[in-house]
Parts: sequence; structure tokens; C-alpha cells
Amino acid sequence: MSGIHEECGVFGIWSPKKAHLAEIVYYGLFALQHRGQEGCGIAVCEDGVLKAHRDIGLVADVFDPLTLSSLPQGNIAVGHTRYSTTGGNERRNCQPIVVNHQKGRMALAHNGNLSNAAKLRTDLELSGAIFHTTSDTETIAYVITKERLRCGSIEEAVRRTMDTIEGAYSLIVMSPTKLIAARDPFGFRPLCYGETEDGTYVVASESCALSAVGAKFIRDIKPGEMLVFSKAGVQSMTEHCGLKKKHTCIFEYIYFARPDSVIDGVSVHEARLRAGHILAKSCPVDADIVIGVPDSGLDAALGFSQESGIPYGIGLIKNKYIGRTFISPGQSERTDKVRIKLSAVSSTVKGKRVVLVDDSIVRGTTGARIVSILREAGATEIHFRVSAPPFLHPCYYGTDIDSEDCLIANHHTPEQIAEIMGADSLGYLPADRLCELIDSSDYCDACFLGDYPTNVEHGAIKDRYEMKISEEKST
Repeated sequence: MSGIHEECGVFGIWSPKKAHLAEIVYYGLFALQHRGQEGCGIAVCEDGVLKAHRDIGLVADVFDPLTLSSLPQGNIAVGHTRYSTTGGNERRNCQPIVVNHQKGRMALAHNGNLSNAAKLRTDLELSGAIFHTTSDTETIAYVITKERLRCGSIEEAVRRTMDTIEGAYSLIVMSPTKLIAARDPFGFRPLCYGETEDGTYVVASESCALSAVGAKFIRDIKPGEMLVFSKAGVQSMTEHCGLKKKHTCIFEYIYFARPDSVIDGVSVHEARLRAGHILAKSCPVDADIVIGVPDSGLDAALGFSQESGIPYGIGLIKNKYIGRTFISPGQSERTDKVRIKLSAVSSTVKGKRVVLVDDSIVRGTTGARIVSILREAGATEIHFRVSAPPFLHPCYYGTDIDSEDCLIANHHTPEQIAEIMGADSLGYLPADRLCELIDSSDYCDACFLGDYPTNVEHGAIKDRYEMKISEEKST
């Protein structure tokens, strides 16, 4: 709700028999729609021939019944739902990317962001590569294809690519005969797999997508691990495992993932409940009701209520037929969407001191609008509580926070931010207590503390390739 741009969702399937797998991928992408709402795509392998459809829009808009039925039957398929953390919101940047090369025919879906993307792309361009998109996913595709010319199998090419690319990546690669899943050595982004009763293997960003298609969760793919699904079964390659300390993005638990997902053995719902308990202890307040901002603030609000003893209530109703507010490219559109997306339940908040729990504050504009909605509904006091620490630094691993200038916490104290938003008080989750959410210190909190696990291209911005193209056109 607060303006954070998400990453993407990836989904892959390998079946021992030919079937209309596009329908299964369709439902898998529906379950991952929360991870990206700008565009989506599905690619299917039919007898070694890769066919795909991708476009801008929600899953239900891009794949109407006619479009979905036009995709062929096959025994391997891959899907993707996207938010543009690198590369603009254009059809050419939608995934999966399909490569038709003599030795590198494949479809690739990627969740994450490479921290060395600009250097890799420059090197590839100087060696003669011609890019058709502005997404770093195409950079990965080029590196895999380049390695495929030097080795005997697609899995070996992907393995070698993992030696070259840096940063966050959860990949699903489809070749004419195999489905390959790979997770970066830091484990920034989630990736898991399961199996259906008929022996079909399913790979997805989150476990909720496995459940949506009737697959039983087997396990998370380990950081640095690569799995190969083929007629030979499931092969695990662990050469890159243990090379780095695990740094799963802590914001997956706070905001990105669906609450019914389990990531690396930790329930997202339980992690958010714990965040609410911590908030109630660290930022107590006298109030009459605790409410959450739908959807990702609800679990933390419940936890706050349980710990504080203040009753929990439904104070905001979300229009389910509009996408998350951050999808709007312009701030004015973002504000307009808040107006039609959220409405207050006046009987819950009228005449009451309200604790309002949300997952984060970025610019403060969305929070201000929500506070205004509650004021208009009759709330006498509004105490804003945030289930994350203040955002102070850019993210280079798949979350679209690319400038410290846009982060309100870099320019104002909590008291000033509360005044700007019209709230009576503001409290954040203490950064030193993030470990309690998942009972581990193996997470990335660089967007809060600025301690990056990898070398990063400081000053990089989301649309750097689009800007480069614009500059070239103007000269």
C-alpha cells in the first residue's frame, strides 16, 4: 500500500506426458499476481518448438480464453508475471524471453535484479550483441546462450552463467527437453518446487502457487542450487551452494509474499504476526481499536492487537478489482487509485482512537491519503505503526527503490512524518529486531541499514537503459 514496487513471479512445469500446460501455468500466475501486475507471459514447448504469448496487463486481461487455447499442448511450460524493477513497462520487456538460437533455444523467466547488469550488458554490446529489450533478463539470456556455445548441455551453460551474474536471481529456464530452476547463492528471492499426483513437477516463486495447481510442496530450492527436471528425473547441482552467507530479502516476509506462503521454512503469516507483537511492545499507545491496511498490514495489525489487548477491527475495505497502488507510473494517478481502492468502515473508527498498521512508508503520500480517509470517517486519533524499519537506502536486488531522494525517512524525523501525514504519532519496527520475524539473522536488510551483500552499481536507476536510448536518439 505504501508505494513499494514489487519484483516478479516465476512459474514452471515439467510433465511426463503431453498436456495443455498453459492452463495450469495460467492458474499458477494467478496465484502469483501479487508479485507483479504490469505484464505477464506463458511459453510452451511443443515437440521441441517453443511458442509464447506475452503482453502488458493482468493475467486475466492478457490471457482470455481464446488466447489461452491458442497455445499448444506440450510437456514443458514456463510463465512470468512482472513488475519492472529494471526495464520499463513495455511489451518488449515482458517475459518469458524466448531465444531461438542454433544451440541455445530456450525460454527464460527471471525474478530479481542483477547488481552487475550494466557491466555485463556493456561487455556484451562491445562484443557485438544487439539487445531488443531494456530488461536485465535479456542480459542473462545472452550470457547463457554464449556459454551454451562452449559446452555440451543447457544445464552446464546455466551453471557457468551463475559464475558470471551477480545479485538477486531466481531463474526458470525451459529448453526443448528440460526445465531448469536456479536460485542465486545469496537466496535473495524465494523459489520452491512440488509435485502433483501424476508425477508432474512444478516450480514457483512461492508455495501458494503450488497449492493453487494441486501440487504438493516438496522443498525450497537452496541458495546457489540448480535443479534440472527431465525424463531422467530431478537432478540437483549444488556447486554454488554455501559460497555466500544467505541473505533472503526480509521484505518478502513483511510485504511481498502472500501470507499463506512458506519461504525457507518460515510462515509469512506468522512472521507478520510477530512483527505486530514487536510493534506493540516497542511503540505502545493508548487506543480503542487496531486496524490494518489491506492486505499486507492485516496480519501485523492482528499481532499488535493480540500483544496490546486493544481490540482488532476491520476499519478499511479494499476494492478487489483494482491493482496495487504502486502500479501507477505517476504520483497523481497513484493518489487517485488510493481514493477508489480504499474506503473506511465508519462504524469501526468513528469517535475512536485508532492504531493504523501498514507495512511501510516510502514517500508518505499514500499514508497521508489513508489518514485523511479515516479522519473523514470520524476517527478522533490516528496512531500510525509500520511493520518495517524506515527505508533509507536504495535496493539493488529486485525492489524498485532506486534513489534515497524519494525516501521520506531520509529527510524527516518520525515526528515530522507523522505531522506531514496528519497522524497523531508514528512508530516503526526497530531494525535490530527484524531477526525475530524469522528467528534467523540470515536476511538482507540493506534497504534499511545500507549494508549490501554484493558490490553494487551505486547511482544506478530503474530506467537507465531507456534513458540511454533516449540520449542516443537525441544526438
